[in-house]
Amino acid sequence: MKSLLIFDLDGTLLDTVADLAASTNYALSQCGFSIHKTDDYRFFVGNGINKLFERALPEKSRTPENILQVRNHFLKHYEFHDTDLTTPYPGIIKLLKELQASKIKLAVASNKYQQATEKLIHYFFPDITFVTVLGQREGIPTKPDSRIIRDILSIAKVKKEEVLYIGDSGVDMQTAQNAGIDAAGVTWGFRPRAELEEFSPKYIVSEVKEISEIIQ
Repeated sequence: MKSLLIFDLDGTLLDTVADLAASTNYALSQCGFSIHKTDDYRFFVGNGINKLFERALPEKSRTPENILQVRNHFLKHYEFHDTDLTTPYPGIIKLLKELQASKIKLAVASNKYQQATEKLIHYFFPDITFVTVLGQREGIPTKPDSRIIRDILSIAKVKKEEVLYIGDSGVDMQTAQNAGIDAAGVTWGFRPRAELEEFSPKYIVSEVKEISEIIQ
C-alpha cells in the first residue's frame, strides 16, 4: 500500500493545454512571431515555460532575448486567463477525495512555475489538502531532475517504497526513475502511450479509477 501519491499537474490532474496555447500564441503574436495550433502545444510543454517558449519560437529566433520577451507577454496574459478553458480530467476530483478520505498523503510536482501551480491547485481543488505543492522554483532544477521529488519526500517524511509518482510524459517517468520511486504513466494527458513505454514505468493506466486499484 502506498502512503504518498505525487501527481504531475499539466496533463495529469488538469487539462491546461488550451489556456497555455492561447497565452503563448498571444505572446508570440505580440512579439511578431507566427502562432501554432493548440494540439502542437502538447509537445511543447513539459520542461518549464522557458522551454515552452523556446519550442514555440522559430528555430532561428530562439535567443535568450526573444524567450524573455515572449515570457513577459505570456505571464501578463496567463495570469488572467489560466482558468478560461482549463479543467480537471474526468474522475480526478472524485479520486483525490477518495484518496484523502483513505488518509493517503497527496502532493504535486510540476514544471509549471510555482505561482501558477499553487493558484491552479487552490482554484480547482479547494477541498483537497496536499502535503505540499511544488512547481518550478528559482534556482531549483526542473524535472526530470529528482530534486523536486526529494524535497517532497523530505516534507512528507515517507520512504521511497511508499511513494507512487503519477504523470503523463516521458519527463515524468524519467523523474521517477531518477528519484528511485515507482511510477504510473497516464494515457489521458498530453503525450502518447509510446513515450511512456520508453521508460518502462511500473504501471500505465488509461482510466483514473485504475489508480485506486493499483495502490491497494
